[in-house]
Order: sequence, then C-alpha cells, then structure tokens
Amino acid sequence: MLDTLMQRLLDPHFLIAVLVAVAAFSTVYTVATPYLTRADLNRRTRAVSTERERLRSRNQERLNAPSPTGKASLRANHSKSATKIVERFNLREALVDANTVNKLKSAGFRSQNALNTFLAARFILPFVFLLVGGMWVFGLNNFPNYSFMTRLVGVLVFGYLGFYAPNIYVSNRITKRQKSIKRNWPDALDLMLICVESGTSMEVAMRRVAEEMTEQSPELAEEMVLTVAELSFLQDRRVALENLGLRTQLDNVKNVVQALIQAERYGTPLSQALRVMSQEGRDERMNEAEKKAAALPPKLTVPMILFFLPVLVAVILGPAGIRVADTF
Repeated sequence: MLDTLMQRLLDPHFLIAVLVAVAAFSTVYTVATPYLTRADLNRRTRAVSTERERLRSRNQERLNAPSPTGKASLRANHSKSATKIVERFNLREALVDANTVNKLKSAGFRSQNALNTFLAARFILPFVFLLVGGMWVFGLNNFPNYSFMTRLVGVLVFGYLGFYAPNIYVSNRITKRQKSIKRNWPDALDLMLICVESGTSMEVAMRRVAEEMTEQSPELAEEMVLTVAELSFLQDRRVALENLGLRTQLDNVKNVVQALIQAERYGTPLSQALRVMSQEGRDERMNEAEKKAAALPPKLTVPMILFFLPVLVAVILGPAGIRVADTF
C-alpha cells in the first residue's frame, strides 16, 4: 500500500493537478481577500470597543482578593487545556522572558489566554513535527539512499523547526502590523494635528483619527482606540502613552509618545510637536520609497535575463531561423 501511495504522490499528472488546484485556490483567495478583510475589520472594531470595560474588570479583579473557593480569578477565562499544560510543565519559567508578553501584544494577541496558548504551542508543536517528519521519512521510506543517521538528523531538525514555528508566526504578525502602522502613521499625525488645532482634546483627536483610519489601517485604529481607553481609565496618562510605544515597537511612535508626554508635562503647544513629528514621518516615508525605487533595477536584472531576453531572442531570430530551415 505504501508503494501505491508513493507512486500516486510522485505521479506527474497528480502533481500537476495539485499545482493547478493550489493556483485556483490562490486566485479565489486573492479575489475574496477584500471581503474577508471587511469581516476582520468588524471583528477588530467589536473587540476594541469593549477594551475599556475589560480594563475596568481586570483592575477590579486585581484589587479583590481571591475567594476561598478559588473563584473570581482572571484564570476563569483561560483555556483549561493550555493552562494545565503550562502549569504542569512550568513553561513560564522555562520559555518566558522579559520581551515575550510585549511581542505578543505587538502581534495583536492581548487576550488573557494568549501567553498560555503560545507556550503550549511551543511545547506541543516539536512533538507534532517530529511525528510528521518520522512518518514521512521512515514510515513512507523516503530518501532510502541516505543513511539512517542522516535521515534521523533531518527528522530532528524538522522537530527543532516546530519549536520555533510559533516564534516565526508571531514575528510575521509583528512585521505586518508594524508595516501597516508605519505606513499610515504620518497621515494619522496630520489628522490629529487638524483635530488639536480645531480645539479638541487629545483623547477626542485620537478617537476621531481611529474612526477615520479604520478602513486604511485597522491595526493603527485598534491601537488608537486602545490608547483612548487607557487614557480615560488609567490614573497616570504617561503610562497609557508609553503603552502605545511598547505595543507597536516602532521608533516613530515612541518619539511621538515622548513628545506628547513632554508637551503635557511642560505645557508646550501640542500642535507644534505633532507638526514636527508628522513632517519627520513623511520625510522618512519618502526616503524609504526612494530607497526601494533605487533598488528596483538590480532586482529586475535576473527576471529580465530569465524571462524577457529569451522571448525577445525567439521573436527576433525566429523568422530568420524558419527561413534558414526552409532553405536547407
């Protein structure tokens, strides 16, 4: 049965059918992405709309002492399976460092169960990858020409990859969110500047910017709404502003946060700080665009050699070749 399965998997017609199916799925997914983004946007809006209530309830639970029955704890909302795995193997002390929680927040995972799920995934996925790799290499008898130790090392490397798979996923999420926030941050500062100069407060300006930037950058709108909730709930406004810089992990945002904190502390005009920061953000965005434009010709060299030049040679020399063939 294994030989039949391997012949089926290595059949060229089957591989072509799989590639065609993947291409068709990719096309459908690309076309349907805008509609899926709107649903995700609604989910983000509903999630951040209740952030103030969650902050209030979290602070209330922290102030109240736990009851003798063990109820009234923040762990009531945790996933029981992930929490049991983390507590059973003491994964917090083994895998959690000072930046783990900040990375999860930067990736958009701010729920109470995000850390437990992340740690449970890092503990379970290596065994899953080892099992899949072992079945693929030894169960299906792939790579028979290699020695046993070489195949075993390959399976172990595949399992080691499973240990870092959650980190890779979180890093990709952080990169995508930072790219969206960094690209739209100067526009958000311009909108905040207009709102502040019209006489509104910083909280109202951020709320208005979040409403206007919802379609353009849901990630930035989410961070703005969360900052507004913390500004209205936390006693120290400086902590709420610093949390914005910690969640985004962007130097531009941190510079603006420091400028806002100094403007509130020393009473300097907030509009002046926003105007300077927005101009710096636009200049940096333009410099990055110029760098990408300057790096485009070297990147196009290899595709042009591989794809364009053979076609041009065929078009130019094709008629001459046909005439030579007819002559001889």
